[in-house]
Amino acid sequence: MLWAAVAFSALNLDRYNLTQAITDNFLSDLGLTTDDYNNGNSLLRIAFLIAELPSQLISKRLGPDRWIPIQMCLWSIVTCAQFSLSGKTPFLACRFLLGLIQGGFIPDLILYLSCEDESSFYPGSLDLTLIISSFLAYGILHMRGVAGKAGWRWLFLIEGLLTLTLGVATFFMMPASPTQTKTWFRPKGWFTEREEVIMVNRVLRDDPTKSDMHNREGLSFKRIFSVALDYNMYPMYIIGFMFGIPSGPPSNYLSLSLRKFGFSTFESNLLNIPKTVGAIITLICITLLSEVVDNRALVSIAEDLWCLPCLVALYCLPANPNPWVYFAISTVLLAYPYTHAIQVAWCSRNAGSVANPTVNAAIYNMFAQAGLVASSYIYQADDAPRYLRGNRNLIIIACICVCFMYPGTYAYYKWRNSQRDKIWSAMTDEEKTHYLSTTKDVGNGRLGFRFAY
Repeated sequence: MLWAAVAFSALNLDRYNLTQAITDNFLSDLGLTTDDYNNGNSLLRIAFLIAELPSQLISKRLGPDRWIPIQMCLWSIVTCAQFSLSGKTPFLACRFLLGLIQGGFIPDLILYLSCEDESSFYPGSLDLTLIISSFLAYGILHMRGVAGKAGWRWLFLIEGLLTLTLGVATFFMMPASPTQTKTWFRPKGWFTEREEVIMVNRVLRDDPTKSDMHNREGLSFKRIFSVALDYNMYPMYIIGFMFGIPSGPPSNYLSLSLRKFGFSTFESNLLNIPKTVGAIITLICITLLSEVVDNRALVSIAEDLWCLPCLVALYCLPANPNPWVYFAISTVLLAYPYTHAIQVAWCSRNAGSVANPTVNAAIYNMFAQAGLVASSYIYQADDAPRYLRGNRNLIIIACICVCFMYPGTYAYYKWRNSQRDKIWSAMTDEEKTHYLSTTKDVGNGRLGFRFAY
């Protein structure tokens, strides 16, 4: 649904506006250091990680159509509260609260879309949001001095009120399912009965396992535990932890670095736009490639493969580089093809039934957030301003991803499929029929299930 993309945009608007706030002397106004900035990012990610699974449990019980707008309204209130930040402790507390409330939003949205036609979700809304937010920041940060307040304070307040409005609207814009669009404020609904039948058949034809649970059926702890112990999903969790680390620190520090190189607050925000435009182009290209190439590992490796030569170029910059050269290299690096959405779909595909992706998506995102926490500490104050040690570590991690992690995952799933093929082909027709009628295996544990790679 289009509104799912709007809701995702609201998440990103409030999650990433700190990168614009720091261009307006945010750190110096609050007496913070870059290490405090790292700690704030880490606390948000840690809270994000902690909230993933509990949020999924709440979402499965209440229904994502109810829980998602509640999350949006709560984090918008915290965003607005940052208008009154007064020092290190309130800053860290707000970052933690934001992460705690936003933590399960992405898997909750995946759960909601699993009961719909998932092609209606647009991952590109992240990049479009970053472009729009850069222009918003350019205008709002000019309000520095209004009522004697800093521009970054108005940025948090105005964007928080904007996403709060979207959160309230989401209560009315996200029906429980394609067959439940009729309600007191929408008496005619969105679809005819025939259209509803067509949509349901289309979703079930695409993935028959979506018929085994509904979106208000809670998960038992036994089922959660069994899913968490599914070792066949561990390669995906390792990917979730590792793949985003090489691009994390350069992204977090781009605005700060541009300010240090002499660019103004407003120039620094506008100079974030080219890399976002580039990211949209590469996202479209990698998405089209994923439709043509039936090889998830080959497509997903593109992000770290793209980052590797750019990280080498950053490492080789002289002690006092030309600001525009640094900007050019960083822009190319951060225009990488974003493969996270492809990997989440890959993870869901290999999980099996609807219940499994619900938990697996949460676990995958927990590992992804853990990776971002680790990446927050790669650039340290004692390594500034060139961050030679940090960039060297990023190069090593990118090489591990490209040379070992993705090829290893490809080889593992191919081997698992060949194992099952041998067992299945060795069975007689009677044995196959007996297995299909009596097996208690579910999801990717069934002999007939084949992993995507």
